Amino acid sequence: MGIPDRFDVTVALDYYAPYVSGLTEAARITAEGLAGRGWKVAVACAQHDPTLPRQEQLNGVHVFRAPVLARISRGFLTPRLPLLAARLAARSRLLHLHLPMPEAAFLMALRPKARVVTTYHIDAFLPDTPMNRAAMRLADHSCRATVKRADLVIANSDDQARGSRLWPAIRQRPFRPIPSPCVDRSGGTPRLREGDGLHIGFMGRIADDKGIEYLVRAFRAIDDPKARLLIAGDYQTVAGGSNIARLRAEAGDDPRVRFLGLLRGERVRDFYASIDVFALPSISESFGIVQVEAMMAGVPSATTDLAGSRYPVQATGFGRLIPPRDPEALRRALLDLAGTSRADRLAGQRRARELFGGEGFLDAHEEAFRSLVTPEHRADRAT
Repeated sequence: MGIPDRFDVTVALDYYAPYVSGLTEAARITAEGLAGRGWKVAVACAQHDPTLPRQEQLNGVHVFRAPVLARISRGFLTPRLPLLAARLAARSRLLHLHLPMPEAAFLMALRPKARVVTTYHIDAFLPDTPMNRAAMRLADHSCRATVKRADLVIANSDDQARGSRLWPAIRQRPFRPIPSPCVDRSGGTPRLREGDGLHIGFMGRIADDKGIEYLVRAFRAIDDPKARLLIAGDYQTVAGGSNIARLRAEAGDDPRVRFLGLLRGERVRDFYASIDVFALPSISESFGIVQVEAMMAGVPSATTDLAGSRYPVQATGFGRLIPPRDPEALRRALLDLAGTSRADRLAGQRRARELFGGEGFLDAHEEAFRSLVTPEHRADRAT
């Protein structure tokens, strides 16, 4: 299939598949879902891996990548990305920006004619150093300038938006809360279990903002030789680097702690089927797709009480909220949740599926996008 002359929507962000993070997965699943419903979708992103093609079609989505000139902490210098996104937006009715994206302000300065939707996923977070503080101020400035010119702003929840550093700008624009897409990962096989002891799981990027060291400390304070801590997630290609060495040092010689690496496909289902409690100990988080997917598999979540990330627990009642950076509170919550009855697990699973399962997120995006463009302004569907 050739490249269309026009698109319904151009999606712009820094990282896209095959990179894995909550932001990129939300963007990918939404883009592919729209493409599956007949929308013509283009993605403008950085060529974060030089072995990736500059242009390809992935699951119905036309992906265009701009070369990376230099890498800076979690980000990179990609001067061609705003130009690439602007060219694609000029052929589109909608431009969908996933923030934070440092280049977004430059893209907006090019004055794309497309209507602009921004999905604001999270306030930028970097470990506290003078250079990183400057980088976060720059990211906030770029996001704020972009939000102020957006025709519509989307966030994972009203709670996340109101707790953001950008809320003063967001509140002045048309706003819709739409939860991130969550996949039902139930039905796996507990291949990762080692006996009948308490199994606690974490899944996500192995990085500073996930607060995993507090989970390791909480787990090591549990005096049960049969207990296991399963930590799944990428630590080899994490933007800005992984803290895996520090986490291994935290685990020390405790043979109960397992670092599983990045899991894909059926192994993700097997992971959720192998644990009794999920932990999301992040010190920076806006929703936590993984905790919702755990809930949808019947596993309650112990989650830090942060704007946005607490919303799924509050909405479902299927978990416990704990203060950030508090291993003792996390330990107590994990042991409390371990006693969740089968009936309560099934009820929590049902609530999570009702609130976050299916294609409700996609219906909401279609409704939001169609509110900005009339049917006659849609791209020609002929291939």
